[in-house]
Amino acid sequence: ALETLKMFEKKDSRVKSAAATNLSFLYYLGNELEQATNYADLAVNSDRYNPAALTNKGNTVFANGDYEKAAEFYKEALRNDSLCTEALYNLGLVYKKLNRIDEALDCFLKLHAILPNSAQVLYQLSSIYQIMEDPNQAIEWLLQLISVVPTDPHVLSKLGNLYDTEGDKSQAFHYYCESYRYFPSNIEVIEWLGAYYID
Repeated sequence: ALETLKMFEKKDSRVKSAAATNLSFLYYLGNELEQATNYADLAVNSDRYNPAALTNKGNTVFANGDYEKAAEFYKEALRNDSLCTEALYNLGLVYKKLNRIDEALDCFLKLHAILPNSAQVLYQLSSIYQIMEDPNQAIEWLLQLISVVPTDPHVLSKLGNLYDTEGDKSQAFHYYCESYRYFPSNIEVIEWLGAYYID
C-alpha cells in the first residue's frame, strides 16, 4: 500500500493530498509518528480543505500530547465537513482528555445522532456519564451498547460492576455471569462471582 501511494506523490495537489493523507494514516497505524507527521503536513499543505488530512494532522499532534492544538485541527476539519465523524469523535476524546466533560458529551451526542448504532460512541457516552457520576445514565448507554454487541465480555462486566455499585446484586450477578460465559479468564469477574457465592 505504501509503495502504491508513493507513486501518486508527484501528481497534482488534490491527488497528492489524498495519497499523503493515506500514507500518513498508514504510518500512524504503524506507530511511525515522524513519518505520519511529515505526510500529514504534506497532505494539509497540498489541500487545506481536506478534512481527512486535517484529522490525520490532529491525530499526530494528539499522539505527541498537544491536545489543544489537536482540537484546533479537528475543529478545522469539521468546519470543512460538518459530517466528518472521525474528527468529531477525536474532538470528543480530546475534550475528555482535557476534562472538559460537557463539551465531550456534546460531541458524542452529536455523533450518536449521526451514527446511532456505533459501539464506540455508545461506550464513550457511558464512560462520560460515569465520569459525571450518573450511574443510571451510564447503565442506560451500556444497555444500548449490548444490544449492538451482545457478546462483549468487557461491557458485560462493566454493567455488572455498575449494578453492584448501585446495590443491585441480582442484576450484577446476571451480567457478571454473562461476562464469564464469554470470557472465563477475567480474574476480576471470577473474584466477584466467588465472593458472591460465599455471601
